[in-house]
Amino acid sequence: MAKMSTQQIKEKLKQYPALKHLVFNFIMHPVKTRPQWWIRIFQFAYLKTKKGSVIYRSVRKDLVPFKRFILGNHSVVEDFSCLNNAVGDLIIGNNSRIGLGNTIIGPVQIGSNVNLAQNVTISGLNHNYLDVNRTIDSQGVSTLPIFIEDDVWVGANSVILAGISIGKHSIIAAGSVVNRSVPPFTVVAGNPAKIIKQYDFDRQEWVRIKS
Repeated sequence: MAKMSTQQIKEKLKQYPALKHLVFNFIMHPVKTRPQWWIRIFQFAYLKTKKGSVIYRSVRKDLVPFKRFILGNHSVVEDFSCLNNAVGDLIIGNNSRIGLGNTIIGPVQIGSNVNLAQNVTISGLNHNYLDVNRTIDSQGVSTLPIFIEDDVWVGANSVILAGISIGKHSIIAAGSVVNRSVPPFTVVAGNPAKIIKQYDFDRQEWVRIKS
């Protein structure tokens, strides 16, 4: 008998909600909402950390085996950050730095040579809330992937919301709340973040954008 793929197992579990719930609670603590300790002790076997990459010991790794986590060559996750792939893959490219106290909740894909400063939040998750007869935490979540291209700098205390794409060589100023996608070679700032500069390749200089 041929072995079932991970995707086939997921499809089977969808047909049996009670069994799916049981399996999920075996993997994820229902109150702490993080992987059970017996799952975490095997993270060395299923987390893909490539050559020269570093995850500091104080990082909270809410990383499960049924979603992907990849940390590229020579990339670093600084102290007191939280990485969570429970509802979506979390992929980080090469030579990127996840700063002190960052929270990253998948689905998120971060390119190479990306720098995230301190206390940045990037979340591809939203809580469902539309049914007013049920508590918000009983309505589950929805996800939209976040894509951060290569060579991006995100300033301290910024927030990047679900479904956003940030183009190559863009800068997110400190304290920004990014609720719409950012083109390449662009500087944005504010809450909500607005374009303040873009690079003009004809003039070969950064040009201020009037609001």
